[in-house]
Amino acid sequence: MAKKRVLVLGCTGSIGSQTLDIIRNEKDLFECAGISAGKNIAKVENLCKEFNCPGTVFSRDGIEGLKQLINSSKPDIAVNGVAGSDGLLPSILCLENKIDLALANKETVVMAWDYVKNLALSKGASIIPVDSEHSAIFNLTQNFGMEKLSQIVITASGGPFREYTKEMLKTVTVEQALKHPTWNMGGKITIDSASLANKGLEVIEAVRLFNMNPDNVQVVVHPQSLIHSLVRTKDGMLYAQISNPSMKHPIFGALVWPEYKENYMEQFDLFGSTMTFFKPDTELFPMLKIAYECARKSNCYTVAYNAANEVAVQAFFDKKINFIQIPELVEKTLQKDFSIFPKDLETILEMDKCARITAENLLCQL
Repeated sequence: MAKKRVLVLGCTGSIGSQTLDIIRNEKDLFECAGISAGKNIAKVENLCKEFNCPGTVFSRDGIEGLKQLINSSKPDIAVNGVAGSDGLLPSILCLENKIDLALANKETVVMAWDYVKNLALSKGASIIPVDSEHSAIFNLTQNFGMEKLSQIVITASGGPFREYTKEMLKTVTVEQALKHPTWNMGGKITIDSASLANKGLEVIEAVRLFNMNPDNVQVVVHPQSLIHSLVRTKDGMLYAQISNPSMKHPIFGALVWPEYKENYMEQFDLFGSTMTFFKPDTELFPMLKIAYECARKSNCYTVAYNAANEVAVQAFFDKKINFIQIPELVEKTLQKDFSIFPKDLETILEMDKCARITAENLLCQL
C-alpha cells in the first residue's frame, strides 16, 4: 500500500507536533508532504530538513506561500492544527484543491460550516474531525448511523477551576488558567477550557457536523478525560469511546480513515481507573450557556461568539480584564444583531470583523 502524504498545517503547535510524531513512528503508513507554521521560521526550517519536505511560514509568506505549498507538496490529506479563526482560510484552500481535511480547527465549523461543507461536497473531499470529542462521535455515528441516535453527549474535563467559587474566580491568574489538569494544549484553547468556552465551541461544532438539534447535545463534566464522548441510541442505550487523554488517537484515526489500523500508541487499561461525572455549572461558567443560545439562533451569532471570545481571551492574557469578565464581554457583544445568514465567505469575514470591533469598543467600558 502506498504511503499517505500528509500536509501538516500549524506544525509547531500541539496538534501539528503530535501529527509529526505519528509520521515519525509510522513510516510505513505516512510521509510528510509539507509543513506550515505561523511565525517560527527556525523550527520550520529544521523540520523541513528532518522530513525532507517543503514548508512555509505564514507571517513571512502569507496566503500565497500557503497556496504554493499546497501546489508543490501534493498531499493526500491535510491536518489543520492552526489555532483560532486563522485556521479558516487554510481549511478552505485545502478543500478547494480537493484535499481531504483532518480538521482540528473547530473555528472552521463554528464560523463557516455550510460554506466548507458545500465546498467539500463540490470538490469530492472528505472532512474528518480531529477534536477528541468529535472524533469519538464521528466514529460512533459511522458504526451506528445517525438515524439510530437520539442524543450526543460531549464530555468536558471541567478545567482547572471546576471546584472554585465565584469569589475565587475573580482573582485567578493567567498562569493558573494555563494549568490544565489532564490535557497539554496551546494557550488560547487552555484558557477556553477553563472558561468552558471551548466546550461551547464544541457544542456548536457538534450541532453542525452531525446535524443535531442543540437540545439533543448534552455536556457532562468528566474530570478524568477518559471517555471522549458518547451517543445515545433511540432505545435509550449509551455507547462511549474510551481512550487515554492523548490527541494522537484521534489524529491517527483521521489519517487512516475509513480504515482502523494497529498503531504504536498505548492502549487504555480499564484496571485501576475511576470515572466520575458531573453537571456543568453554567452559572459560574456562562460561556457554555451562551454557546447554546448562539447554536439555537445560528446565522452569524456563532461567528460573533467565536470572535468576541478571541478578543476577550487576548484581553485576559494582556491583563486588561479578569477571568469572569470574559463571558461578560462576549454576552455584551452578542447584544448586537448578528441574525444575517452567512451566505458567503465575504459575509462571514465581515461579521467576524464587526464582532471584533464591537468587543474591542466594549473593552473600554469594562
